[in-house]
Amino acid sequence: MSRWLEGLEERLSSVAGLGPRLDAMIMSLRDLGFTALGYDYTPVPVTPEGDLISPSLLEIRNIDAEMPELWTKGGFCQIDPMQELAVKANAPFMWSCNQVDGDPGENALAAVVTARHQPVIHYCLDTRMTVGVTVPMRLAQGGLATFNAVCVDPEPGFERDARRHMIELALAGYAFHNAALDSYDPDALPSRHVRLSPRERECLQYCAKGMTAKQIAFKLDRSPATVMLHLKSATRKLGARNRVQAVARAAHYRLLGGAC
Repeated sequence: MSRWLEGLEERLSSVAGLGPRLDAMIMSLRDLGFTALGYDYTPVPVTPEGDLISPSLLEIRNIDAEMPELWTKGGFCQIDPMQELAVKANAPFMWSCNQVDGDPGENALAAVVTARHQPVIHYCLDTRMTVGVTVPMRLAQGGLATFNAVCVDPEPGFERDARRHMIELALAGYAFHNAALDSYDPDALPSRHVRLSPRERECLQYCAKGMTAKQIAFKLDRSPATVMLHLKSATRKLGARNRVQAVARAAHYRLLGGAC
């Protein structure tokens, strides 16, 4: 393990809570020339149609304060080429907003950026967040966390030097994520993209086990009409055409867990 990683782990272990650990992380990143960072987590990264889902948790340091709102509520996550790459990538990658039409071997964005991504590219250029390294981390149950080390106004030669630290940054991303896990707000763990009531989830859980509406009604001591109402509401919220597709979509969004 490099001396830099040893120092990082000492800093992370010496503090508690997500905020202090983010502060410790940015202090260590400065030693490698990075000036800002972003960290996000989503339990389900894409819809069944393949569209990106806004993160349940997004934390930043030394980045424009408007960014979290734009990404979680303003639709920028859905047109973020870095996040699009992170969902598919198996290794950390370097990106630059300065040369999106260059060599994909030098800049990962060159392989994916189209006209629809331009608002995000222009935002990064306007805020001078032009170069970064993204570490995608696929988690249990299909979740995705991404760690982004960013350089604002990089000096010439920065990208060449940063490439030497790709392995260290990958290990740093996982070290930070493992340290941050115990600081998660429980509300960040389930998917927020679709919200079902506890009764709607329960009815779908039984439906997934092959039970009919009448059987579910008997199990819950409710009328079949009430159960049908819950199933119809859940089907509508999930954007499903029928009960079978509703169960499949509920499974996709990790909504069928827990004992019945």
